[in-house]
Amino acid sequence: MHTSSLQQNILQELERELVITRKVLERLPEDKFDYTPHPKSMPLIKLATHIVNLLGLKSLMVRADYRDFADPNAPKPPPTPTTRAQLLERFDAYAADLRKALGESDDQQLTNSFQLRAGEKVLMDRPRGAALRIMGLNHSIHHRGQLTLYLRLLDVPVPGIYGPSADEQGEF
Repeated sequence: MHTSSLQQNILQELERELVITRKVLERLPEDKFDYTPHPKSMPLIKLATHIVNLLGLKSLMVRADYRDFADPNAPKPPPTPTTRAQLLERFDAYAADLRKALGESDDQQLTNSFQLRAGEKVLMDRPRGAALRIMGLNHSIHHRGQLTLYLRLLDVPVPGIYGPSADEQGEF
């Protein structure tokens, strides 16, 4: 349900996407964490970790004015998880933090600018709400789609994303 509140609309969409993403992450086979479908592809665990770590970037988009990729003092992401339980624990913690950040924000804050920078070079400058939608949600959804392809190629049943999957309703 859409409202006139930018914050509420983002929270509602985020909540739906978080539930779906967690279902996908729950299916990751630990014995295939090093799987790549192509030499140019990320290993399964690296892709899954990237999806989870993007939640931290989304929280930053709400709370900060910019992220500078060239800043040597910027916090580094934690090590790649070695188990599905560790990955899901990080997902749950980052998701809770993002919900909190968005819950403490308001429409005015979400219209203020957020930048991605590499030193003096501005890579992106958008209102926070647009940055969350484009570099946050869209980016995560894109990588989640890649991850579901990995599952399909590994013959792991794929959960429904925007309706039942072929695994949930049988073959077409």
